Amino acid sequence: MFVVESPIGPLGVAVEGETVVGVRFGARPGAAGAHPAAEQLTAYFAGTLTEFTVPVEMRGGSEFERAVWREIAQIPYGEMLTYGAIATALGDPGAARAVGTACNHNPVPVIVPCHRVVGAGGKMVGFGGGLDRKRRLLELEARVTLTRAWS
Repeated sequence: MFVVESPIGPLGVAVEGETVVGVRFGARPGAAGAHPAAEQLTAYFAGTLTEFTVPVEMRGGSEFERAVWREIAQIPYGEMLTYGAIATALGDPGAARAVGTACNHNPVPVIVPCHRVVGAGGKMVGFGGGLDRKRRLLELEARVTLTRAWS
């Protein structure tokens, strides 16, 4: 595991070869990584990267959780979906809370953007990294999207 310093605190990044298998919030300071994931995360936080291309392997989770992770991986940069919308897209409109639990278990946050999932009416609820980190990630993406629209 290596550490990427970011505006939301140090991120521990676990890789196997070129594939990212985990991202953890609040990692202890450690060796920086010379890896495409480190480069892409740094570019993301600088506002110059809006789509991760590093290979990711989502390990663990139930079949439902893996389906949620695939769905949230498709949310475009700067956009948000509600837990209910994802539940509906997966064919179970009553499963919004289960979607929230799956987001909390996302093994590769930021790269697989569970921060883009919000409560009904856009309410800021739930995030494994804490609501302050979620808010800061969404603000970063909104700022970059707006800047690009006006450039």
